[in-house]
Amino acid sequence: MAEQERSATKGTARKTAKKAPAKASSGNTRKRTQPSSRGPERLSGPRAAARGAQQLVELTGRELEGVVGLSSDGDGWSVQVEVVEMRRIPSTTDVLAIYEVDLDGAGDMQSYRRLDRYLRGAAGEGR
Repeated sequence: MAEQERSATKGTARKTAKKAPAKASSGNTRKRTQPSSRGPERLSGPRAAARGAQQLVELTGRELEGVVGLSSDGDGWSVQVEVVEMRRIPSTTDVLAIYEVDLDGAGDMQSYRRLDRYLRGAAGEGR
């Protein structure tokens, strides 16, 4: 008999349990913005630099050293990326290169070109 009472109590609890009403928003949540009809949103500088470096590495297969320059022309971005072109021993004789990657405002690569090539141990701007 006690077992029947327990099962009856469980069934009643299931039937009477109600979900708590959703809490009202406190106003501190961000509103989701709808995509504009103007096209893709323009990238920020850090995101443009990361996209340019990523696309260059994928295209060339070179090892990334870092982003060494970034500029905007209003419509897109120009990213200067340093890569390892050839590993050598000792590492101070590695061959490095600077590539310039041109991106449109959405971060898609438009062009790239090698600007300079030099040994890691070479000092100075005019190498």
